Amino acid sequence: MSLPKVRVKNLGLIDYQEAWDLQESLLKAAVDCKIENRKNSTNLVPEQHLLFCEHPHVYTLGKSGAAENLLLDQADLDQIQAQFFKINRGGDITYHGPGQLVMYPILDLEQFFTDIHKYMRFLEEAVIETLHHFGIAATRFEGLTGVWLDADGPHPRKICAMGVKCSRWITMHGIALNVHPDLSYFGNIVPCGIQDKAVTSMVAELGNPVDFAEVRAVLTQKMATLFKFQISQ
Repeated sequence: MSLPKVRVKNLGLIDYQEAWDLQESLLKAAVDCKIENRKNSTNLVPEQHLLFCEHPHVYTLGKSGAAENLLLDQADLDQIQAQFFKINRGGDITYHGPGQLVMYPILDLEQFFTDIHKYMRFLEEAVIETLHHFGIAATRFEGLTGVWLDADGPHPRKICAMGVKCSRWITMHGIALNVHPDLSYFGNIVPCGIQDKAVTSMVAELGNPVDFAEVRAVLTQKMATLFKFQISQ
């Protein structure tokens, strides 16, 4: 049996709302395809996508998040040219900005496995293996989502945040990997609602520049290997 095909696209630096609208439209198209299959016994295959991008400065609050974890008011946001959105993913508050690699998988999990917990662990594993490729010893933190450094040590710090939504087993939202963002922006929130843990980046850990396109390419390949899909353009 042939492997599922996933279209990979780099959107570059894109406004958060524009990327969110695109995700919603791709998710709707995939869901409509599945509904059509069930109504009329057709054999259509929903299109699947792996979207990569960066965002201008923006804070997003998941549906289970606490508004007080944003430490700024609207005037403060305007001053630092940052936006704020309450969105429909899981998780609490996070920051997106230039230098952070954001990946939005629009995947039909029925073509892989119908287990959202396993899906989250696969996303984490793809990032962990990507970081290992660059010489960064990343791991999980028991009881918390995302990817961490020194999880069992005295200075645990988060390098990748995650938050997803799933509708009829179609996923949206995804992960945000800190390659070389301005980490000072994380000081304006309680990241993911966790008060006693630091945030870091690949450049901060390695002490030298990192090729953004190479990180994206490695992560794409790790996703394809773990999920067993064909990369399509």
